[in-house]
Order: sequence, then C-alpha cells, then structure tokens
Amino acid sequence: MSSRRRIFFKHCRPTDATKPLPARRYTTESGRFGVTLQAVSDVDHSHAGQAKNGNANTSATPAGTSIKDPWRRARLGLGALALISGASTAAYMWLGLSLLDAFYQTIITIFTVGYTEVGIGTDQTAYRLVTICVIVAGTGVGFYTLGVAFEALVESRLSGLFGRMRMQRSIDQLNGHVIVCGWGQVGQAITDSISHEGKTVVVVDDSLDPAHLPDHLCVLGDATDDDVLRLAGIERAGSLVVALNSDADNLYVSLSARSLNPGVFIVARANSAEAEPKLHLAGANRVVNPHEIGGNRMAALVMSPNVAEFLDQVMTDPKLDIRLIELHVKEGDFLDRHSLASAGIRKSTGASVLALRRLDGQFIHNPDPHTTVYAGDVLIVLCTPDQHAKLLRLSGAADPGSD
Repeated sequence: MSSRRRIFFKHCRPTDATKPLPARRYTTESGRFGVTLQAVSDVDHSHAGQAKNGNANTSATPAGTSIKDPWRRARLGLGALALISGASTAAYMWLGLSLLDAFYQTIITIFTVGYTEVGIGTDQTAYRLVTICVIVAGTGVGFYTLGVAFEALVESRLSGLFGRMRMQRSIDQLNGHVIVCGWGQVGQAITDSISHEGKTVVVVDDSLDPAHLPDHLCVLGDATDDDVLRLAGIERAGSLVVALNSDADNLYVSLSARSLNPGVFIVARANSAEAEPKLHLAGANRVVNPHEIGGNRMAALVMSPNVAEFLDQVMTDPKLDIRLIELHVKEGDFLDRHSLASAGIRKSTGASVLALRRLDGQFIHNPDPHTTVYAGDVLIVLCTPDQHAKLLRLSGAADPGSD
C-alpha cells in the first residue's frame, strides 16, 4: 500500500555554522512513499561540530537578523500595480468613462492587449496623456512584477534542492540526539527543557504550522510511519520521547522505534493507567502519566510546598547554580569497587551523593559513606556546575562545557 507523506525540515541554529539556510521549497520522491520536503525558514548554524554528539545548542534567531524572502519584491510589485490600476481607473472616470469602461481601458493598456479603445468622444488630449502615463508606469511595473515573480520561483526551486541536501546531511550527522514525537503542550515543555541542557532535539509531528515551527530540526509527518522516524535519525538517536495524544499511537511508535534501534532510551507518555504496562511491553524504558504527575505535584504543594518548590527549582530553574545530576559508574573508573568514603567525592569535589541506584534498579537513599560502588551503578548527586565538571574529570568522562 502506498501513501503520501508531507515532511518538513527546519534546521534552526545548531550553534556553529556560518551561513544562514534560506527559506526554500522543494519536492522529491523517496522510497515507496511520495515525500515532499520543504525548507521552512532561514537559519544560522553554529557549533556544527557538536552535531555528531547530539549536543549542539539551539536558540532562536537573534533580534535584528533579517530573513530573506524571495517573494517580497513580487508582493511590492503587485501592490504598486494595484495602486496604478486604481489611479488609472479613477483618471479615466474623471474623463467621462463609466467604471466598467475605465477599468477595461486600464487593463488593456497595462497588459498591451490592443483591443478597441473606449475613450472615443472624450477630450482626446487628456485621454492620450492619461494613456501614456498608464503605459509607461503600469506596463513597466507589470513586467517588473512578472519578472521578479518568475525569478523568485526559479530561485526557490533551485535553492530548495541544495537546501534539502544540506538539511539531510545535518540530520545524517547527528548521533545521540533526542527525538520528541508530538508538539503539543507536553512536547513543547519537554523540548524546551532538553534544549536548555544543550542537547539537539528533532521534533516529529503531523500538524506543525510551518509559520510557527520551533527552533529545532523538525520533521512534519506521522510518527507511526517508520520512514518518518528514519528521516528523524532514529537509528542513531540516543533517546526518544513519545508524547502523542493517543495511547495507541504512543504504543505503536514505541514498538517501531525499539525495532529500528534496540539501544535507544524510550520515554513514553501514557494517558491512562491501563496503557502503562502495555507501553513497557512495547519497549518503553520509562512510562509517564502527565495527569498522575500533575496530581502528585499539586498534592505535594499542599502538603510540603517548600520542599516541592525547592525540587522544582533544582530540576528546572536555569538561574539556580545547583543541579541534580546522574553519574554513571563505568568499569575501571575511580568509583568502581570503592566505597564512597575512599573515593572522596565530597572531599575532592564538594558534591553531595543523595542516592545510589544499583544495576538491578534498587535505590539506596542517603547511602552510608562505606557503601561500595560497582560498575553499572548510578549516583544521584546534588552539585554545582563546577562540582559537576570536577566529577566528570575524576571519572574520565567528557566535560559538557568543553565542547
């Protein structure tokens, strides 16, 4: 069975390139699906070298940055042509022609059709002077408008082909990026939070408005289609967030993504409690019910408002110089087979270990300093950005601030 998919890409400012990507439109056929690709807006690229790690920063186009519009001159020409046509019609009516005859005379003059003139019987001198003005101004503007419209059309088509190639190369170079399926309120909040942490996000949705696309790589298409997921780079993605409105769609996307990339970390949205175990069976690593979380959050604000607000600030406030992070223990690093006390995390970095998660999923809250840590364990650490960087240097991991 064949189907037609409309797919839009927008690459907005992964931070490191030098040339803006102009708005272009193009059409191509791919595989067994008819695919329409459209470059939707101008973009700046920066830190392109980070794209392979999925850590390119994204941000909105700065104020004052001009966006090239190939149809701007055509619209200006049409406006001038309409103004001249209105003035010409009014002039002919002033000479004694009816509204219809005046408009008719204007059209045949501007477009050089050459039919019989309808101004016979009027003041010939004034009539001819008006006609000369209409020919000089109207015909000139008409040909100008036609020329710039044709130029814009050709430029858009040709540039769109190169734009498609550039955008596809950008997507193909991504590795370890995050794919968010669904651009509703939940999807937008997820994307904003992940982008703030410096990760590259590819948004997939079938109802994105090209005029209001987010500042990320975007694919407009049905996320349940494997071809759309491939265009978003599912085989190379590090994480997938499935936040569609339908539990059935979330289930289908989770199943498809797991088959296309067995190693991808999948977080799926569940709109009902009954869907949670099914999503786990379909391959989701974590399942989140926004309604349940919202209820628990409101209850926490009633029972322990200060604790709830503190945790919110630690997790989401970009201005707060403290954060909760995960530290994955790898085989052979400074924590493997050592106790927390002997590793000297608190002494050497100043960070506080709040919890330890064993490889089997068991949590140890407020672990004793003599607790031994093994490869595969995960430490939940409260630290500042500087302390985080020290931890990463101790463990031999890359400092995220060094890219």
